[in-house]
Amino acid sequence: MSEPGSPAEPAEGDAHHFHRRHYLPGVPALVETPDEGVAELLATAAAFYPDRIALDFLGATTTYGELLEASERAAQLLREAGVRRGDRVALLMPNCPQHVAAIYGALRLGAIVAEHNPLAPGEEIRAQLAHHGARVVVAWEKGVELIMDPDAPDGQGLEGLTVFSVDISAAMPARLRAALRLPVARAREQRRAMRATALPASVRSWDREAARAARLPASWPSPAGGDVAVLLHTGGTTGAPKAAALTHGNLRANANQAIAWVPMLHEGGETFLTLLPFFHAFGLTFNVLCAVQKAATQVMLPAFDVPRVLAALRRRPCTFFVGVPVMFSRILDGAKESGTSLAGLRYGVCGAAPMPPATGRRWEEATGGLFIEGYGMTETSPIVAGTPMGPSRRIGALGLPFPSTDVRVVDPEDPDPGREVPDGEPGELLVRGPQVFAGYWEDEQATAEAMLPGGWLRTGDMVRREDSFLWMADRRRELILTGGFNVYPSQVEEAIRSMDGIADVAVVGLPDGANGETVVAAVVLEPGAGEVTLEAVRSHAGASLPRYALPRRMEVLDELPRTVIGKVLRRVVRDQLLAHGPGGAAPGSPQS
Repeated sequence: MSEPGSPAEPAEGDAHHFHRRHYLPGVPALVETPDEGVAELLATAAAFYPDRIALDFLGATTTYGELLEASERAAQLLREAGVRRGDRVALLMPNCPQHVAAIYGALRLGAIVAEHNPLAPGEEIRAQLAHHGARVVVAWEKGVELIMDPDAPDGQGLEGLTVFSVDISAAMPARLRAALRLPVARAREQRRAMRATALPASVRSWDREAARAARLPASWPSPAGGDVAVLLHTGGTTGAPKAAALTHGNLRANANQAIAWVPMLHEGGETFLTLLPFFHAFGLTFNVLCAVQKAATQVMLPAFDVPRVLAALRRRPCTFFVGVPVMFSRILDGAKESGTSLAGLRYGVCGAAPMPPATGRRWEEATGGLFIEGYGMTETSPIVAGTPMGPSRRIGALGLPFPSTDVRVVDPEDPDPGREVPDGEPGELLVRGPQVFAGYWEDEQATAEAMLPGGWLRTGDMVRREDSFLWMADRRRELILTGGFNVYPSQVEEAIRSMDGIADVAVVGLPDGANGETVVAAVVLEPGAGEVTLEAVRSHAGASLPRYALPRRMEVLDELPRTVIGKVLRRVVRDQLLAHGPGGAAPGSPQS
């Protein structure tokens, strides 16, 4: 199998050379960007390791040869459903073997995979479908109702769409499938969580039809590196949800960069613990791509559940894990309580939010391995920087720029984006590299706002650079990172503001240990509104927001601080809430 290469060493004084002195031995300054489609990764892994287990899903195993065949049948099924090169195929499901096969099948066909969060409200998903125009949707059974038009007459909520439903239980071991049919309360509860009681007659079974489909002919033309491969929905640099278009070349380059960063991984000898969802950029690149490129076995679960994680580790010990801080923390707590050994998890990568130092120390003590932190964003496929997997790392840093990645730290108000601020001073991070996206789908204005001449991406994050390492200084975007998910304050505010008794609201994120941040709503009540409880606010907002976006704390204020033109100063609100602490009343405000 091919490894990320170093096509040319940079000269002394080159931008890559300066930070490369901190790289681990064997990490190249530059990596190749193959002009081949992503599906080639699976084809190569299956050619070299056909009998190696690719996926372990709750104990049911799929070899690389079987996964390649399933992806080729998926490609043929999509072809027969009318999907052509460049068409969007919407995927809406948790992690499962069918999800992996659908991704690789659609990409082999030359289609564009549009990933959707199965935890998102139906209104949001339907708006995303309308935006990118997919006519074929592959959704787990419980997700079908999310894409149905609620205003359409009965039986017509899927007009214009070809919808395939995925039965997640079909990929489970036979003993677990049989347990779901038992006439006991626990089995009924699990069945309700996984299966739909009824589906519209127009919905087709993905599992049955994919099993019967022929394999896509080997002669079918493959997409090129410059073709768009995936659409991932993101807040981008302005906070409004949009679809980032990642090409095959973007994804292949970032997979090569990530693999090059951990040169001690053994091809055909690693076992990945796969918990991050595939609609999450970190989960997609590290698990769907890097694991396959290294012919690793993936221990996969449909949702993050600590007892199931620990059971899986006892059944099949893992060597590599990419997660968010709350996952590391909860696995540690569960392992300690149950007496489960985490030894052997040699390499851990934490993304999406900073790892609390105490959690990092506990992880290394429990595993006997190392953890590193990485920084990225959806628009960079997603990884920009990481701390070295070795003694030169700096705990708490965003890290060093990845191979083939240029960065600048600039004053965002300076009209000359080529003029960098001195080391140690905060500035906006600009990024250029083969992993930088192709733009926002059908949104030229947003793309122009994010991209500067010369291929530089404005990240919207304020950082400082010290001895080549990047450190977070502040966040210009007011995005809230909670449990690995992005929460957009304006969306939460809109949902709360529509509630009776609420005159105004500001939503901010406050530090919450391994969870990253907790969502806090500061509200101003209408005169005579009476008592408004956090539970009532969560219930009201929950009609249009996913659970992770709902506020976990509420404070009642007399008024919200504003600029002279009337814009709410969220940062001032945040500082006020931090000043009076959890549960305390802000100055001049009643306690909620």
